Amino acid sequence: MLKVRSLSVDLAVEGRIRPVLADISFDLHEREVFGVIGESGSGKTVLSRALVNWISPPLSITAGSVEYHGSNLLSLPAAEKNRLNGREIAYIGANPGGALDPTLPVGQQIVEKLRAVEPKVSTREAKRRVLSLLEAVRIPSASRQFDQFPFQFSGGMMQRALIVDALVSNPAFLVADNITQPLDVTVAAQILRLLRELQNDFRTAIVFVSSSLGFIHEIADEVLVLKEGRVAEQQPTAMLLRQPRDAYTRQLIKDVPRIWHASVKAPAATGTTAILTVRNVAKSYQARDRRFIFGHHQIRAVRGVSFEVMQGENFGIVGESGCGKSTLSRLLSRLEPVDQGQIVFKGKDVTHLSRRALLSLRKGFQLLLQDPYNAVPGHFHVGRTIEEPLLIHGGLRRREVRERALAVMSEVGLSQDLFHKLPVGLSAGQRQRVNIARAMMLDPELLILDETLSALDQVEQAKLLDLFEKIQKRHKVTYIYISHDLAMVRRVCTRIAVMYLGRVVELAGNHSLFFDPGHPYTFALLSAVPAIEDRPYRTEQYLLEGEPPDPIDIPPGCSFRTRCPMAFDRCAIDDPWLYRRGPSNLSACHLVDPAARPGGRLSSPP
Repeated sequence: MLKVRSLSVDLAVEGRIRPVLADISFDLHEREVFGVIGESGSGKTVLSRALVNWISPPLSITAGSVEYHGSNLLSLPAAEKNRLNGREIAYIGANPGGALDPTLPVGQQIVEKLRAVEPKVSTREAKRRVLSLLEAVRIPSASRQFDQFPFQFSGGMMQRALIVDALVSNPAFLVADNITQPLDVTVAAQILRLLRELQNDFRTAIVFVSSSLGFIHEIADEVLVLKEGRVAEQQPTAMLLRQPRDAYTRQLIKDVPRIWHASVKAPAATGTTAILTVRNVAKSYQARDRRFIFGHHQIRAVRGVSFEVMQGENFGIVGESGCGKSTLSRLLSRLEPVDQGQIVFKGKDVTHLSRRALLSLRKGFQLLLQDPYNAVPGHFHVGRTIEEPLLIHGGLRRREVRERALAVMSEVGLSQDLFHKLPVGLSAGQRQRVNIARAMMLDPELLILDETLSALDQVEQAKLLDLFEKIQKRHKVTYIYISHDLAMVRRVCTRIAVMYLGRVVELAGNHSLFFDPGHPYTFALLSAVPAIEDRPYRTEQYLLEGEPPDPIDIPPGCSFRTRCPMAFDRCAIDDPWLYRRGPSNLSACHLVDPAARPGGRLSSPP
């Protein structure tokens, strides 16, 4: 279907020419998933855009061809190119936030696209097809979300909407550029299954570009490894993992985080003094009900969450998109007030502090956000961004602030040459280091990391995790890792809370959670983790179907029962709270309570 021959792309900056891709060649066949992997800066995204002839200055294609069914896409007339794009050829990028029109409802945008490529389809039929696909990629309450605007979608939901936008015309050739990176593991597993169905039902050929070898292992038939714009090696996936030929590939495989391997050791336990105590915290939002002129819905985002974080601990919070993790991060950092409950930081209840007292206390805790591009202002030079916390809090002369900023930049691995430069051109990893430096300016005792590493490849993730470890040893910092990346959580967290539909359903130590989970939802999460090792929990047995209940209309009893393969009669009536499992583990499941379960016990599969 596709023949790529000697493809080369150059970058022209300030009169200098630098090769970005050099002499790339491969074939793609019908119904094949062809994987492309490499670390940040290897040229993956440039290659994915070149395959659909979407290269613009200062980049230029300088050599080679991309033949689709015998026609070179790089030299097609505009009319022929427009006929193929969106119909037979589809592209899904890794930046969902910049791909949707913010002024139009998401569903309407996809319907317009479908009717543009298939004019004979009625608006009603187009909407039916779009809703069907929105449900297939597990957009919660798809019929209601159809009329929502992009700003009302989470990053994971926007990525799923773009996947629907690409798949709605049943393309013959699809380029998927790092589409699973911003998604939680269960949704990513469903997306991989959806791509496989598309491949089988419509003979679609897929180029699957990723920085995760685990996802490549799950879906790709053949893998091309990119290193600095050149092909390091190309092999069938199974062969590449068993017998990598190139030293770079061997290092990539070595850098993949292991989860269940005997060599993986859980982080050591920490002190017994709580730095943060969360007691029965809840938060709801009002959303407009379009069925009524003055109608509103109550969205219950966080429901009665309680836990403690110990001094010097790495505490993890995991769960699917929409489970309330990010809302909880805003409550913990006091960016939003709670509706009920208490958040106590070092003995002070931050939920009832005056604005002045809260500003003073904020020096002790900082929040690092997910998006490394939107979190760093583009109109400030790097040094000014890092200096800002001390400029706000005051107390130091300008020269002292600058000296502090330069010292922190060196500590987090940023060149001091960047101080007077704008962030344009910085990689995602460098931008996150700017974020970290800005947070460290105040010497915080608690850092809340809300998906801070999710936009980075595994190599850059490993570098920043090493940095966090050094900062923790030097400054005695406590971390809360909020993430959908269970492999990363397995590596760094001492204890982990699992959230579902706004509530903590399991709280356990690292080893217990991964080897002896107590809640069926935890089994489902672990079964969906992309890995290159054997998983003890089989995807076909535990992977969730359907979608979580609507947070506007949460059913009685256990909120997980509508998706739980182990549910029994009591689950529909009695809402379980956290039962104790052993000395320190808790699980909100009736099967854990000997007095409640109908027989047998919840246990790991054989």
